[in-house]
Amino acid sequence: MSQADLIIRNGTIIDGSGGPEKVSDILIKDGFIKKIGNLDDSFESKKEIDASGYIVTPGFVDIHTHYDGQATWDNYLSPSSWHGVTTALMGNCGVGFAPVRDDDHDKLISLMEGVEDIPEVVLTEGLDWQWNTFSEYLNILENKSYDMDIGAQIPHGALRLYVMGQRGADREIATDDDIKEMARISAEAIEAGAIGFTTSRTIFHKTSKGDLVPSFDAAGNELIKIAEAIGKTGKGVLQLVSDFLGGYEEFKMLEEMVRVSGRPLSITLAQTDGTKYGYKDLLNWIETSANNGFPIRAQAAGRPIGLMLGLNLTLNPFSGHPSYIEISHLPLSERVEIMRGSDFRCKILNEHGSSDNGLVKSILRNMDNIYLLDKIPDYEPLRENSLGSKAAKSNKELNEYIYDILLEDDGNSLLYYPIGNYLDYSLEACLEMISSEHSLLGLGDGGAHCSTICDASFPTHMLTFWGRDRTRGEKLELPWIIKSYTQDNALAIGLDDRGVIAEGMKADINVIDFDNLTLYSPEILYDLPAGGKRLVQKVDGYKYTIVSGSITYKDGVPTGELPGKLIKA
Repeated sequence: MSQADLIIRNGTIIDGSGGPEKVSDILIKDGFIKKIGNLDDSFESKKEIDASGYIVTPGFVDIHTHYDGQATWDNYLSPSSWHGVTTALMGNCGVGFAPVRDDDHDKLISLMEGVEDIPEVVLTEGLDWQWNTFSEYLNILENKSYDMDIGAQIPHGALRLYVMGQRGADREIATDDDIKEMARISAEAIEAGAIGFTTSRTIFHKTSKGDLVPSFDAAGNELIKIAEAIGKTGKGVLQLVSDFLGGYEEFKMLEEMVRVSGRPLSITLAQTDGTKYGYKDLLNWIETSANNGFPIRAQAAGRPIGLMLGLNLTLNPFSGHPSYIEISHLPLSERVEIMRGSDFRCKILNEHGSSDNGLVKSILRNMDNIYLLDKIPDYEPLRENSLGSKAAKSNKELNEYIYDILLEDDGNSLLYYPIGNYLDYSLEACLEMISSEHSLLGLGDGGAHCSTICDASFPTHMLTFWGRDRTRGEKLELPWIIKSYTQDNALAIGLDDRGVIAEGMKADINVIDFDNLTLYSPEILYDLPAGGKRLVQKVDGYKYTIVSGSITYKDGVPTGELPGKLIKA
């Protein structure tokens, strides 16, 4: 064999198949794994990594991100790439930036800002809109290089607006001609390389103006005809988030989408207090359907879906209070000065908050289930550590206690509210959801929720919490966790060239100091276009991340190598 490009020696390989770990060497050439075994000195390489004492895993495959905008202006798809992700799928939840007509740019920006909390100024500054059709959008991405591979999906919201114009935005019923055109364009997008089609039917998704998303109550025949057209291509996946206001009958409509298309469908699954169905109901529907031969799976997460709250973020516990709303437009320093005044403090603490915003409503319902995160965050905190419990111990009213904490650090204090998966003050519900054989690990939302949610670190949390640190209940086997975030996710979106460390497979690999892998609490960076801010979580312990045989990160620092490309269905 000619000289290798990279050899990884003496690593403890957890190969993504779910099988036991083994200590061995890996030889990489031309972006692929060429040999696994004990390689003596006769095997030479341009570069070598001594992985003694470290685990060696496939690169993680994140099937739920929103880098649709960031991928057009940035080569580094952080923070996901900081957490061992080497393949990311974007365009989830029915929102994205293609297809688009030139006079609808503002509408799609408003849609993304409202649903995914990416500020308008960031998108206006960052997007150059050098496309109209979905294939043109893919061409833009195909001509760029990244620190990971990315795949795109065609979003229902943008599609409806493109075909129906204002009627689509106003959620009017699509005509037969509208549906035929949406079906044609969707199939065309899949043929051009889109990995899938996505839609949203949740009341939590609204534009920045407060309007429900265009796809919210799209008729069943619209979705079924789109799925049927996609099915004729023989490729592509379907993805959806819904409140299931139509209950089991709505689920049967989704089952029909799968039946006519033959394509796999994944559905967001979480424990919340804001839906008319319980997560157990939806999980049971999914499992029953899957056992009857329908390729339907849940997308679930291994920790709370967490809102970060603060005066310097999009939401805080007083976002629904009239007095705060009056000053919410002011710079942080001015708001803090006003809020420190005794008259204002007295006034706001004697108000009752209310809002049409579903997230604010949830916060107001659960004010006692908010936490402070330590430098090393605990995502299964004891109820006694909630601010509600601490306020009671301090003999203070809850609102008063939270108000004072918000003003600490000149108003930069950050609070954590687990809006989903933590109604029982434990992660047992998460364990039930992710343990189902019909569930996929997802929902990290990398690239989105810049000032509300910081969950792109889900892969790291799965390793550290479920694989090593949990003290309040059952843990999970490391090979199972790694298989779930590698092979299982890759195959779920139609990728059979990655997700396993095996000869002939794509050389996407992590070398991890598992014993010292450390996830830190969220912090704010101001590095988006126009100086926009975003929440990120930093991590120590990823010694090397490798994409297509090239080292992209060493000890968490980018090497400048950008081997990542657009992947297609």
